[in-house]
Amino acid sequence: MPDHDPLIDLVASVSGEEYLKVEEDLGDGYVRLRVSEAERRQAEHDIQGFEDVVVELLRNSRDAHAKRIFVATSRDGELRTLVVVDDGAGVPGHLQDRIFEPRVTSKLDTMTTDRWGVHGRGMALFSVRSSVRDATVVSAPHRGLAIQVVADTEVLGERADQSTWPVVENSSDGPDVVRGPHNIVRRVVEFACDHPDVDVYFGSPTEIVSTMCADARKALDASELMFADDDARFPLWQRPAASADAAELVAASARLGLDISERTGHRILSQELAPLDSVWDHAVEEEEPEAEPTIDIYKDRRSVRIHGSDLEDFKRELQDAFDTLSQRYYLHLKGEPRVTVTKDEIRVRFQIEKED
Repeated sequence: MPDHDPLIDLVASVSGEEYLKVEEDLGDGYVRLRVSEAERRQAEHDIQGFEDVVVELLRNSRDAHAKRIFVATSRDGELRTLVVVDDGAGVPGHLQDRIFEPRVTSKLDTMTTDRWGVHGRGMALFSVRSSVRDATVVSAPHRGLAIQVVADTEVLGERADQSTWPVVENSSDGPDVVRGPHNIVRRVVEFACDHPDVDVYFGSPTEIVSTMCADARKALDASELMFADDDARFPLWQRPAASADAAELVAASARLGLDISERTGHRILSQELAPLDSVWDHAVEEEEPEAEPTIDIYKDRRSVRIHGSDLEDFKRELQDAFDTLSQRYYLHLKGEPRVTVTKDEIRVRFQIEKED
């Protein structure tokens, strides 16, 4: 019985798709699933955790021939938000919702096989939207694409440790991740290792907007930015930099799914916030760490030992506490606090700069 049989379609419309999963009963417990049910199950298989969403969106940007990809992530309670902005081919307006339908693809004659399997079946974005609370796209043909995804982490889980960067080592086959939690940033670093010709940036929405603006200022001269109309002239990722004031920057960023405060907008426009290094520069080409000193286990037997994840949590709390001083005395924290644990003390060092 074909999948488009009118009787089956009638039953589906009356009883609901969830009650009509079988196209044909083959006997002895065997059935042929309807295409829609097979697609649903494949989508559930493709996306096992939020980290898989990150992978699919990065691959989507790559296959759109992007050479610059910005990845912003944040979490509010149980909701994880991910925004990916690229400078790829983009999607025509009339297709911006249809790209989330199954088997819709721009890669009719090509498929890509990478460390995560086959890509190009027209199932990636369908799998993403089927697994998350919301997925929306902003795009312009030949001017890039921005996708915002919001997921309930109680429904679609993620790794507990989302702050630790992985360790990258060079081998005869090139740099690759050798250890670290299988979190969001690891997926981004793995992608960057496989695609050194693509500039990938990873951070918070504030860091990403600041980086997009800084990079746009390098690519565009002052007259282009001064007389910009923020519409079709620029690629999506450059449009926040064309903002005339903080309120306009907040609005331009929000259209890409990147939420920042007006106070942050002022700081970005005044170039107070340093742009991010690319993931490649940060994780792959960073200087080799100094060799750790030899530890005398007898002398160090009673020293304090704190788990790495607890130290990361402590650093985040310190950064939050520093915000009070930052607002009152116009101080800016350069990098994250440095915490040193010794035998009988915990030292915290803040590297700061004062606003002129």
